[in-house]
Amino acid sequence: MEMSDWGVTNAENQTVQYCFPNNNLSCTKSIRPESEYIIVYVFVSVTSVFTVFLNLLVIVSISHFKQLHTPTNVLILSLAVADLIAGLILMPVQGMKLIEPCWYFGEIFCSIFPLILYVVVTASLGNLVIISVDRFIAVNDPLRYPLKVTTNRLIVSIVVNWLFSFIYSFYLLYESLLYPERNHSCIGECVLYIRLEYLILDSFVCLVAPCCVIISLYVKICFVANYQAKHFNSVTDKKARSEKKAAKTLGIVVLVYLLCWMPYYLTTLSLGHDENDALLINIMQWIVCMNSLMNPLIYALFYRWFRLSAKYILTLKILEPSSEYFNLFPEEK
Repeated sequence: MEMSDWGVTNAENQTVQYCFPNNNLSCTKSIRPESEYIIVYVFVSVTSVFTVFLNLLVIVSISHFKQLHTPTNVLILSLAVADLIAGLILMPVQGMKLIEPCWYFGEIFCSIFPLILYVVVTASLGNLVIISVDRFIAVNDPLRYPLKVTTNRLIVSIVVNWLFSFIYSFYLLYESLLYPERNHSCIGECVLYIRLEYLILDSFVCLVAPCCVIISLYVKICFVANYQAKHFNSVTDKKARSEKKAAKTLGIVVLVYLLCWMPYYLTTLSLGHDENDALLINIMQWIVCMNSLMNPLIYALFYRWFRLSAKYILTLKILEPSSEYFNLFPEEK
């Protein structure tokens, strides 16, 4: 876009330009060095593509291979879908907000984007809570786990989780959805304002309460797994070690998620809405989105089945007949 014809100079000799030069209601913007644009756009592009690619591997793996059709993996699949949406939509737009002072996507998407952001991250948190409950039952009562936790029950839980996430997010953001003109004072601005009481409610619903539930469950999981490892026979001990390893891996997923979320809430509750605060909040929201990249990386580090399935997918072996029956757990042969 050619901008040299419509720039102006302020008292500090800093070039100021308009987001939309042909509109009298356009916002102004300060021009940043070209190197900043290049660095941020390259980083955002690489991170977004990598996030989409890794989560597609998770989705294809769990969907294709029969050995991965387990209740726990259904939850991981739901989490990967949320992370995929984050990589496709949230990370590119949120990345542009870090460097672009103007909003070029229109008034409607300015209202819809926060809703997508809140629905996806709230659904991810709900998935993690359900995963924690699933792992607790698996470790605490492994013999009756197949009866208590079935794929159909977890699918119902996932559907309820996504519906709750949408309703809850709409409740928090309904003012910006119904009155989008409040999101900007000039053309090219998109600022989300949420009442302080809603921020406090959101902090409790999406941080305090889930933390209490998840942490208490994982503390119990550790105690139960250690007890089983000491007192049960070798067969049961092998099962207990397997469940403990799965719980530990998913516990790391939960911990990383909370570490990505906490800075955002601490920032939004303590800051106002001036320009510098808005930039800091955008950075915190980007950190939240980065969690969608971390999850598949954790799977790659701790799950051998993910590394094997990714190898089969990337080498196109999944196109072979009966590839869905490939053994992803060779030690069980």
